[in-house]
Amino acid sequence: MSVDSIHSHANWARDLGGVSFPLLADFEPKGEVARAYGLYLDGPGITDRATVWIDASGVVRHASSAGPGGERDVAELAALAERLDGEYDGPSQPFAPSPGAAGAKLYVKDACGFSRAVRVAVDNLHLQGLETCNVTQDAQALAELKERTGAETAPVLVLGDEVLPESAAIIARLADQVRPVE
Repeated sequence: MSVDSIHSHANWARDLGGVSFPLLADFEPKGEVARAYGLYLDGPGITDRATVWIDASGVVRHASSAGPGGERDVAELAALAERLDGEYDGPSQPFAPSPGAAGAKLYVKDACGFSRAVRVAVDNLHLQGLETCNVTQDAQALAELKERTGAETAPVLVLGDEVLPESAAIIARLADQVRPVE
């Protein structure tokens, strides 16, 4: 969690090769969640460098602060995560794409910031089975896109009869596809 935007989080996660945990952008209203945990620093307007582990039951298992500008010992945190994971015996809810994502088709373009944002979201959401067509490299995909939408504009997400042509709407819809496995 940080007061950075979802776009900043997406780029950070992509630079790490993807992350398997959710990121919270405490962007607007700025720092509201961090304030609830006592981790918002009003002066500089940022969150404290803190680590909070919340288990699948919603119980806070660990909280520590490195202080403003402080460094955390990554090896120590990894060992703590392993220990807490081994101790946890409560219910868990693994996340996976819902069946609603099946049959979806995503049209993207090279050198398009909006298409890149959607591809980053797909990576970070760990969506599998989403057919992605690059209309810059695939003339047939471009023809399909034109036939479906009447335009060459990408990104576009097609889910059955639903056509979403805006990156923010596409990302929101894709994020909605990720559900706890029942």
